Amino acid sequence: VPRSFFGGSGGSTYKPFDPATELGVQEPVGFWDPLGFTADGDEAAFKRRRSVELKHGRVCMAATIGYITPEYYKFPGFLSPSQGIQFSDVPNGLAALSKVPSLGWVQIIFFAGVIEGAFGFDDYKNGTPGEYGWKVLTSDDQEERSKKLSAELANGRLAMMAIIGMFFQDGLT
Repeated sequence: VPRSFFGGSGGSTYKPFDPATELGVQEPVGFWDPLGFTADGDEAAFKRRRSVELKHGRVCMAATIGYITPEYYKFPGFLSPSQGIQFSDVPNGLAALSKVPSLGWVQIIFFAGVIEGAFGFDDYKNGTPGEYGWKVLTSDDQEERSKKLSAELANGRLAMMAIIGMFFQDGLT
């Protein structure tokens, strides 16, 4: 039985966090959390997961384009002039992984680390997850902004499925 000290009705004015009202809850699925990650109502954990979802979605959108583009276009010139490897020598898909020189992998991993470090691991703690101050694609109109951010989440989710599907397809054939 809740007790009401110092008067008052005893009812709480605190509104619990409800992830079902957050951005990203979209038709036709609605709110979907089959493993119950949000059952505890921890807002900080939800924002961290949303930040990770946005990052993974953005990486997968770039990866999907990067996976498709070499089917239609390859850069002219050399990937590694010292080893005589031209861009046209690199096969498409997963077969390309073995053709990139080891120093190229070092550069890729270093660049990814710099980007991750520059934009932070804790962006969800001090604002909106995934918001880095780049206002080109967002809007000052709150309704338009919500629509664009929902589209980014949906496209990121689709890209995550697309790139993993392309990996499986490429690995099977």
